[in-house]
Amino acid sequence: MQKPKRILILGPESTGKSTLAADLANHFGEPWVPEFAREYLEKINRPYRYEDLAEIGKGQIRLEDHLAEKAENYLFCDTDLRVIHIWSHHRFEKTDQWVMDEIGRRRYDLILLTDTDLPWTPDPLREYPDLEMRQYFFTKYLQLAQESGFPFLIVSGGRDKRLKIAIAAVENLVGF
Repeated sequence: MQKPKRILILGPESTGKSTLAADLANHFGEPWVPEFAREYLEKINRPYRYEDLAEIGKGQIRLEDHLAEKAENYLFCDTDLRVIHIWSHHRFEKTDQWVMDEIGRRRYDLILLTDTDLPWTPDPLREYPDLEMRQYFFTKYLQLAQESGFPFLIVSGGRDKRLKIAIAAVENLVGF
């Protein structure tokens, strides 16, 4: 059985990752992996701690691997452990070794990096509405995308433009 191509949607808060993941999944008729952190943080009903980030990462991986079993050609991932790493390092100045090891093991066929050109949408779980901080995180994610060795593409513009760019990038993956 052929493994699905895993497409990672990566980027700062409020840059359209979930929307793009859902739109791609709808277009291709494939599953998408929501952000596990949202569910986890809503359940704990307190500020997150350093230890929570590894637990969130483990939940994200379990969910991704479970949904990969249901995918035929593509799996669209609305985040991965790189987000855990960036948040952990930013907030606690360290990252759990398990997270770093897993980042090195996990493979993606394409990273779609969402730009900060969308307006901020307020959400109780989001922390950095100012464009300067959003750009700071974008730069961090861009660096990780470059270091990953995986093909990546920055997606900008409104919802329709982003989807059109992303569809073309996914369709251009070798083997499909």
